[in-house]
Amino acid sequence: MALPFARSFCSCRWGAKRLGVAAAEARRDFSFKLDEKTAHSSLALFRGDTGVKYGIVGLEPTKLALNVQRFWEWAVVLADTAVTSGRHYWEVTVRRSHQFRIGVADVDMSRDSCIGVDDRSWVFTYAQRKWHTMLANEKAPVEGIGQPEKVGLLLEYEAQKLSLVDVSRVAVVHTLQTDFRGPVVPAFALWDGELLTHSGLEVPEGL
Repeated sequence: MALPFARSFCSCRWGAKRLGVAAAEARRDFSFKLDEKTAHSSLALFRGDTGVKYGIVGLEPTKLALNVQRFWEWAVVLADTAVTSGRHYWEVTVRRSHQFRIGVADVDMSRDSCIGVDDRSWVFTYAQRKWHTMLANEKAPVEGIGQPEKVGLLLEYEAQKLSLVDVSRVAVVHTLQTDFRGPVVPAFALWDGELLTHSGLEVPEGL
């Protein structure tokens, strides 16, 4: 089941405000946008909040509204819709980015951390022309996929799995075993270029 962030009843350990989810119908397709309220000041959203670009200077932090949902230390942005059940698939187009992370995170992960650094986010990271899985700041190499133009992510909540998908072959490249304990959201970090998300997709046949 996919749950929009909008109306909040989930108490969060990282701030006095509450970030939560409202009930939504379970469906095969999973649609989301990127949540500007979570975006680090170096990140700018575009194309209807489905894309994110990195800027070395970025926005002046003092001009941003004070918000406990925002990442202040790391160039991270979360999606606006959480998942609590089901199998869901989305894709990411990579534009001129050579260092980024994509995956999922707990809705209440610390805003002082980066995805992949703590143990409440599960990501695939691309840097120095190599892919790795990353959890709790521990990396493991991922073979069988090169520099991407577009990749897919398959989330299987009950099976506790997150898979990186080669969209050109419609094949799973690597599966990361997870430890979901509550709602999770798509999560992104980047240090150059742009990422464009594509959601509302059905799980491809054969996956």
